[in-house]
Amino acid sequence: MKQLDEAATDAVDARLGARLAELRAERGWSLGELAERSGVSKSTLSRAERAEISPTASLLNRLCGVYGRTMSQLLSEVESEPALLLRAAEQPVWQDRASGFVRRSVSPPHAGLRGELVEGRLTAGADLAYDRPPVPGLEQHIWVLEGALDVTAQEVTHHLDTGDCLRLRVWGPTRFRCVGDADVRYVLAVVLP
Repeated sequence: MKQLDEAATDAVDARLGARLAELRAERGWSLGELAERSGVSKSTLSRAERAEISPTASLLNRLCGVYGRTMSQLLSEVESEPALLLRAAEQPVWQDRASGFVRRSVSPPHAGLRGELVEGRLTAGADLAYDRPPVPGLEQHIWVLEGALDVTAQEVTHHLDTGDCLRLRVWGPTRFRCVGDADVRYVLAVVLP
């Protein structure tokens, strides 16, 4: 089972790398130009485009910001045709193994829609920081299903326990930190401005 999960992750990484290369080519940017715009090294960008590395959530967030997409929009672009109904077993799962973050795209993907649902899971002690939102002014609703989560935005930290929900607009850096001894599972509702 573990080998199947790794093979599926590798296939998503390969499609994701190809899409990242397409987005850069569509704009006529060199790796150097993209590196300047994103703050990511040319070698890391090149390795991500060739699927030699699995991009981290932070890296994807920076690239989404440069390309004006949410992470869900980018990930939906590497999936097959969009559906109206997305069964639990078919919902795309992406992992940032380095940070202990697992992201499940719950909503059926569609580039024309403004809202989406994402299930996030962070392992105990995981700390996930984004230096900027993929789209400035992005509205987020964070509902904790299990565990405890600290969310920092606009230099204010909000502590959320099971059942709590935080609504905010994201303009700058954010941080999601799993506090306590247990993993945290939460729903993230994202609405484009």
